[in-house]
Amino acid sequence: MKLLFFDIRELELNYLLDKIPVEIEPCFIKSPLIESTYVDKKHLDCEGLSVFVSSVLNRKVLEQFKNLKFIFLRCVGFSNVDLDYCKKRGITVLNTPNYGNSTVAEFVFTLILTLSRKVIQAKQSIIQGTINQDELIGLELDKKTIGVIGAGAIGKKVIEIAQGFNLETLVYDINKSNEYNFVELDELLQKSDFVSINCPLTDKTRNLINEQKIALMKKDAILINTARGEIVDTRALYNALVNKKLLGAALDVVECEETLCQTYGKCEQYDELRTNCLKKFFFIQKLVQLPQVIITPHIAYNTKEAQTRILDITLFNIEESLNINSGFKNLVLI
Repeated sequence: MKLLFFDIRELELNYLLDKIPVEIEPCFIKSPLIESTYVDKKHLDCEGLSVFVSSVLNRKVLEQFKNLKFIFLRCVGFSNVDLDYCKKRGITVLNTPNYGNSTVAEFVFTLILTLSRKVIQAKQSIIQGTINQDELIGLELDKKTIGVIGAGAIGKKVIEIAQGFNLETLVYDINKSNEYNFVELDELLQKSDFVSINCPLTDKTRNLINEQKIALMKKDAILINTARGEIVDTRALYNALVNKKLLGAALDVVECEETLCQTYGKCEQYDELRTNCLKKFFFIQKLVQLPQVIITPHIAYNTKEAQTRILDITLFNIEESLNINSGFKNLVLI
């Protein structure tokens, strides 16, 4: 099978070269696969693609690959793939579930603690020699309330860790159970001191946190998003922060993540902005500059342990796909 790997990093390249099945004819490409990505004609007959979340596999991109049978996602989310088109063409899409439940959940609290205790401002005060304890007064987590949007594998880990901080938890999910303190979204937003977004991006969750929903939140609340940037309306969030209708935000993901590369001009992954991202560019730039905002470049998943698990699951999916008669019994299909 000819298999094209996009979004490839050095760690991944070395790991995959050592372990990839001999039946695979791999080609490794550093850039993501988006509409503007040049793909040599000799590779368009590939049967498989493997990508990270920075690739956008819409119909126009996928139509180039006439022999495509498999898409191996090196991530949990699949909002960057046109699943309807894949279904029509019989393209099997496989993700890498449960590789980083604890990894991402731990990072949720990294962001909460960093923002609530003003760690970044404290470091800057040391560098600048302008230490002012009154400006570095933080917030405790003890006995406060965290609202968790999405009670999947990561959300459950967030809830578990929250108990260690003596936080009361409120949970919103489309699938309710008696296991947790489930409430409606509006109630969660109204009562939570911290709101952690841990749900997938779907048509129903796109801009789930919009101007109306943010208006329900406490003025001294903090919003944390480690899921997908498009779940939060960037403009609405920015307006709420500058108008002091929200205390702070900690974001590991933003709408149109390539805007971060454009802001600083040092990212090699993106040569240009997608057209529909131009409107987001201004507000992402503004958000980055706010002292009450932390933005990190989608690194909640990014530990050595999680990276290894991603690659191991991807390799397992590839190996299973080589044996059609296996029926994909052990694969997690989307």
